[in-house]
Amino acid sequence: MLEACPGCGGTLRHARLEPRVIQQMELVDKPVRVTEHRALVYWCPCCRKHHEAALPTEVRKAGLTGPRLTALIAYLKGYCHTSYTTSQAFLRDVLGAELSTGELVRRTEKVSAALDEPYQELLAALPEQAHLNIDETGHKECGKQFWTWCFRADLYTLFKIDSSRGSDVLVETLGKAFAGVIGADYFSAYRKYMGAPGSFNVLVQFCLAHLVRDVKYLTTLPDRVTRNYGQRLLKRLRKLFGVIHRRERMTAKGFERALQRARDGVLATAKRPPPRREAENMARRFREHGDAYFRFITTPGIDPTNNLAEQAIRFVVIDRKVTQGTRGPAGRHWCERIWTTIASCTQQDRSVYAFLTNAVHAHFSRRAAPSLIATSG
Repeated sequence: MLEACPGCGGTLRHARLEPRVIQQMELVDKPVRVTEHRALVYWCPCCRKHHEAALPTEVRKAGLTGPRLTALIAYLKGYCHTSYTTSQAFLRDVLGAELSTGELVRRTEKVSAALDEPYQELLAALPEQAHLNIDETGHKECGKQFWTWCFRADLYTLFKIDSSRGSDVLVETLGKAFAGVIGADYFSAYRKYMGAPGSFNVLVQFCLAHLVRDVKYLTTLPDRVTRNYGQRLLKRLRKLFGVIHRRERMTAKGFERALQRARDGVLATAKRPPPRREAENMARRFREHGDAYFRFITTPGIDPTNNLAEQAIRFVVIDRKVTQGTRGPAGRHWCERIWTTIASCTQQDRSVYAFLTNAVHAHFSRRAAPSLIATSG
């Protein structure tokens, strides 16, 4: 407020104008509230025994920290990639909450248990998805090699850690007769999962971006004939991507016809290799799985690349570098569930922390857990 005119010192009147507003956020002095619960003890003169009143279920199940603080500890560990010692320092210095490293581990275990039900719901729903983009990356555990599999559906993403990188993981997770379309790179596990004709009949869209990289490799080889083959094929693929990038400027039928012509050009070039091993291997790929590179032309909603799964798995790669892997089954389950929660909430534009709080509160109260499917929960 002004008491007088800052220019002449005269009397001021309120102007009929909106005031200038600045909002400022600040931490309160004591952001953590400590609540003490007391269970009174009674004496029965008849049976001559002491009887203790029962504490609320959610209090007993929660222990030292309530749902919000427990969720925050999990958020720091899972979303922010912090170590237990870093989390311990933050809680002590910023929030004034003194917690031992062992207590932080127990908090994380409670959150992992709270996320099991939402995770299992997503896992059970995977075989029913119309489209799935799948990728995998290495995962270390006490010197042993594991693999983190990423299954990205339209409305959620699920991570699964397994000791195998083979097609058996796909069979176990999706079944032998998955009715949707899988987007993936040309890794052997996906080709094996497709099976022989009449076997699984699983439809796959192989990643065109990976194909371009493989074709570019041909153009770097010392043999001139192979290089020329790679350059011809690369030129055809660029024409195909050119059509895709012009989609907004074309009619639906015109776009489809242009795609078909571009595809036919790629196949015609690919299937006429020179008598060189690398070129013949590429031609064999198109003879055996050429249709799987162009599934997106005839199947609406299919992406010609596997970028969605690759983008989703980057968070896992970062976490792997920071945490250096896991040490046992409990750690693997924690990673699977927290990564799935983070990726799915982000995909659905939901608050990760809010979901963690709701899941932990439901777990402590023995209520049904919130859902990670669509935007329910």
